[in-house]
Amino acid sequence: MKRKLFVTTALPYANGSFHIGHIMEYIQADIWVRFQRMHGHTVHFVCADDAHGAPIMLKAEAEGVTPQQLVARIGAERKQYLDGFHIGFDNWHSTESPENTELSQDIYRKLRAAGLTYTKPVEQFYDPVKGMFLADRYIKGECPKCGAKDQYGDACENCSSVYSPTDLKNPYSTLSGAAPELKTSEHYFFRLSDPRCVAFLREWTGNDRLQSQVANKAKEWLEGKEDKALGDWDISRDAPYFGIPIPDAPGKYFYVWLDAPIGYLASFKNYCAKTGIDFAAFLADPQTEQIHFIGKDIIYFHTLFWPAMLKFAGYKIPNRVYVHGFITVSGLKMSKSRGTGISPLRYLEIGMNAEWLRYYIAAKLNANVEDLDFNPEDFIARVNSDLIGKYINIASRCAGFIAKRFDGKLLGQEDGNAFVTEMQDAAPMIAELYDAREFGKALREIMLLADKANVFVDINKPWEIAKTGRPVDLHRTCTDALQMFRLLTLYLKPVVPVLARGVEAFLNIPELKWPDAGVLMPAGHAINKYQHLMGRVEEKQLDALFDLPAAAPAKEPQKMSNTSKLGSQSQSPAIPAASTPHPASPGPAAPSAAAATISIDDFAKIDLRIAKIVKAEQVEGADKLLKLTLDIGSEQRTVFAGIKSAYDPATLEGRLTVMVANLAPRKMKFGLSQGMVLAASGDVQGAGGNAAGIYLLSPDSGAQPGMKVK
Repeated sequence: MKRKLFVTTALPYANGSFHIGHIMEYIQADIWVRFQRMHGHTVHFVCADDAHGAPIMLKAEAEGVTPQQLVARIGAERKQYLDGFHIGFDNWHSTESPENTELSQDIYRKLRAAGLTYTKPVEQFYDPVKGMFLADRYIKGECPKCGAKDQYGDACENCSSVYSPTDLKNPYSTLSGAAPELKTSEHYFFRLSDPRCVAFLREWTGNDRLQSQVANKAKEWLEGKEDKALGDWDISRDAPYFGIPIPDAPGKYFYVWLDAPIGYLASFKNYCAKTGIDFAAFLADPQTEQIHFIGKDIIYFHTLFWPAMLKFAGYKIPNRVYVHGFITVSGLKMSKSRGTGISPLRYLEIGMNAEWLRYYIAAKLNANVEDLDFNPEDFIARVNSDLIGKYINIASRCAGFIAKRFDGKLLGQEDGNAFVTEMQDAAPMIAELYDAREFGKALREIMLLADKANVFVDINKPWEIAKTGRPVDLHRTCTDALQMFRLLTLYLKPVVPVLARGVEAFLNIPELKWPDAGVLMPAGHAINKYQHLMGRVEEKQLDALFDLPAAAPAKEPQKMSNTSKLGSQSQSPAIPAASTPHPASPGPAAPSAAAATISIDDFAKIDLRIAKIVKAEQVEGADKLLKLTLDIGSEQRTVFAGIKSAYDPATLEGRLTVMVANLAPRKMKFGLSQGMVLAASGDVQGAGGNAAGIYLLSPDSGAQPGMKVK
């Protein structure tokens, strides 16, 4: 029976570019979708930008644009990534859309009519300067347990205590620095604890819709284990907030996590309008399967809130939620500061083949919720060994003989070949693995078949036959090898679709479909001249990907000067301030010798950013250091700078300066330094003799935190 599939991936947040975790998820879903289409199933594959919430509102404010302009700019970047990695979404939309507003408000009204919403007063911290209620991540203070300073409003990084923001001592807003006030506001809640919801979720999560690890976790939440008893869900936020207004509730907006998953339906509805599909009828069809691919960090929303919302609003509930783990680099968590971050755009810009990454990720993926590790040495070895050494090698060893000696035409398969037959017989088993998302196992089986094809070629040695004057044997050997090459291409096509198209053109065959495994190229079929299909991965390409020096080994990603560290992210806005004058200058600086010349490419490796000094503090026990909190637009970082002799901390706060943003971490006696500010210095002649002059760099008026210095 032909399947009808509505497939989505998790919506990326529209305040930044794609990272490698996004690309991994999209590749996983794309491979599965392509496999289904090769079987002739109907698949609609959509996604959208998650465009609402306070972080986007604040980032837009920091950049001096509207949230809509910010979201549109980020959205315009998406195509280069998706096209670059051959990810074939049918539609890419945004939650900042008429469809999402309509659907979100409709679902809310239906939940309200079902008696599953209510309001109650909630006491929260309020920033009197920004005029807004503060989420936990925008509040810092002293840990109520250990007294550590500058801890966020939900947990202490020093002693790992968990608490409420109101428990913090001496709290302050990370947005303005002001002491927050406690205020009460009426909030709207979804009654997830209602017996109807609980009963439904117990049935839904226990009905083979989830992987066993995910179903067990959902069961723990439903049964109240690990202090995670199922509670009602706060679905509202107060103005100012960038989101969808709650009907009949002026100044109230839906919390971003309510309307974000509805973006799946909104994107599909937008696509239906473009293509003439009946949106309501397609979802109402019992044969339609609704499939979501997501990461393990958002299980709670997708296995509890999302299906319950859909169920009691009268919409189709998900048939499957497929959860994957995270991606690490050489066993380490993704981190730009540690040199373990892979930029998907850089991967493409330096000319690395997108299908190398598609193949490598597929070879590591399975149906479980397991993390995937990118190891540079393994990447080189696996791609070069499997795709080039095993697979493409078959065609490169045999195609030339067919072209030169047999006018490009193949023999028939009168008697059959055991190697070819075995490869054909593997189609159902490989299909089952693809459908179950056991991509790693599928590729291992395919490469075992490739090994056997190479054994066949090695046994028959066409290069030796060509010397003996046995044209029929040569013709038969090369024909059979190319029949096997075609079958391997069919099996690899969901993973390497562009390479497969190149093979289809070379073999002069129609677009390969899965049922084609049962047939072979007929006698007299003419192939085209063989041309190079794919190059090998070179170590220098991995060096370039991780910004390594040319001589550094690929197994040690992104070695950088050990003088700073990129810190935890904060969505604080930037408010430009006038520069504070430097203390009186003692006189002109003595010239110093120029350094050796560098290329423009060398300079381009340095990421210089405008930074606002949010806070400057003395460092107890340090003779030369000041502790600076720097705002670079999208995040805040702590830097220890050796400028104590030249500056009073009070004169620095609010000032703009320039920092090096892509240096490696440095653990210091006084804490973790997360960057480096730039200053001019040198011996100068003053009234008192030689003195060390330190002059913090300042940008011209109009510069904004986060701007790149070029």
